[in-house]
Amino acid sequence: MSYVVEMLNIRKEFPGIVANDNVTLQLKKGEIHALLGENGAGKSTLMGMLFGMYQPEAGVIKVKGKEVKISSPNVANDLGIGMVHQHFKLVENFTVTENIILGLEPKKFLTVDIKSAAKKIEELSKSYGLNVDPYSKIEDISVGMQQRVEILKMLYRNADVLIFDEPTAVLTPQEIEDLIKIMKNLIKEGKSIIIITHKLKEIKAAADRCSVIRRGKYIGTVNVKETSEAEMAKMMVGRQVSFKVEKKEAKLGEEVLKIENLSVKNNKKVLGLKDFTLNVRRGEIVGIAGVEGNGQTELVEALTGMRPVESGNIIYNGNDITKLSIRKRIDEGIAHIPEDRHKRGLILDYNMEDNMVLKVYKNKPFSKNGLINRKEVENYSNNIIETFDVRSGEGGKSIARSLSGGNQQKGIIGREIQSNPDLLIAVQPTRGLDVGSIEYIHKRLVEQRDNGKAVLLVSLELDEVLNVSDRIAVVNNGELVGIVNANETDENEVGLMMAGIKRGES
Repeated sequence: MSYVVEMLNIRKEFPGIVANDNVTLQLKKGEIHALLGENGAGKSTLMGMLFGMYQPEAGVIKVKGKEVKISSPNVANDLGIGMVHQHFKLVENFTVTENIILGLEPKKFLTVDIKSAAKKIEELSKSYGLNVDPYSKIEDISVGMQQRVEILKMLYRNADVLIFDEPTAVLTPQEIEDLIKIMKNLIKEGKSIIIITHKLKEIKAAADRCSVIRRGKYIGTVNVKETSEAEMAKMMVGRQVSFKVEKKEAKLGEEVLKIENLSVKNNKKVLGLKDFTLNVRRGEIVGIAGVEGNGQTELVEALTGMRPVESGNIIYNGNDITKLSIRKRIDEGIAHIPEDRHKRGLILDYNMEDNMVLKVYKNKPFSKNGLINRKEVENYSNNIIETFDVRSGEGGKSIARSLSGGNQQKGIIGREIQSNPDLLIAVQPTRGLDVGSIEYIHKRLVEQRDNGKAVLLVSLELDEVLNVSDRIAVVNNGELVGIVNANETDENEVGLMMAGIKRGES
């Protein structure tokens, strides 16, 4: 059996943590091989070694049968290994072509020959069905397109082995389907692919084989066609995982949030949310369903105070808060799990301890006469970190940046729930989390509801909205299409509404 890549008995340590403990992965030529594991299981670390970003303490890497030392990403490129990272490495105000040739500029009499590069990129783009315009700027194209630019970057460098790190975390359902098609095209052309993920549905749709790591240890490799999602989930988490959210009938209390005819401008200075009306009561979870970019961001930023309102009112616990500052809203008991954890959720260069008290450090008991009480901060933070199973090498002292994306997310959710809010606005709360963590977060959202809190859930994952919400408000093009009860609807109906077709119209 010929393998294009073999990683044998790999060990990697970081301060306070063994990230990979004797892990083996073998990639066949022409296969899509999924690497499955919980957040922080060591998947990205393992691939980081294959891409030359880290060096293993023990073990052997072979490429096409030969043992190699991959001392840097340039060496990996030379060996025909390319990687699309979870957070893309693109220069926003450069064009597609400029991004792809960075570091490899084709010279013609000392000037960079953009034209011939663009032509080659266009040909590559056509032959793999990527449909990328070589002259558009990165800041003007969708996230899905940016990802295709990253794929082109690898193809332009003649990579044969392509590593995708959580490639679907930022894509819409349609873009995910397109990406799977693209991957299958790449395989047809003789490439081999490793995809790091914890989405079982996508592994079923795309992968041939799947290797599982749990807490840094290798669990096993299975044939995807012969293995159920539940079996893979059990290998990954180490126990049965329930995909169904258990919840009792909602007990409704008084109205906490009332949104009246709200209109909000988007970044392009036109209305991104139009005449939107909705209420959320104590003891219920109201879900907002819609394809990305249909007014969700404008709604959430208006509710949290990050974006001004053009017209309409936001009433919270009976008071008009349309003009209140962000800090006042936080102090009044509005909590927000933001969509972008890096921009809005954490200060990446602070440690986790300080990130856990960002909203409360100025209140008692955390500070007195302007002096911060470190002991109180430490106790409060460690409590969140333990309760929400936020895994890191050095606990609260770990710098936020060093945690895996899923563990950063758990920290933010813990901080927001711990603040004991009246209204919890949860935006994409499980983005980038594995099934075990998703199950846990869903339980906590339902628990908030059962404690008489109001929860507004905004998610692009349709099954999450259907599973967790009591009522679902569907948005399309900035307008409310309709509101349905979660237990009286299904994926099909909500899907049609997301496309703008009202109930009973189709």
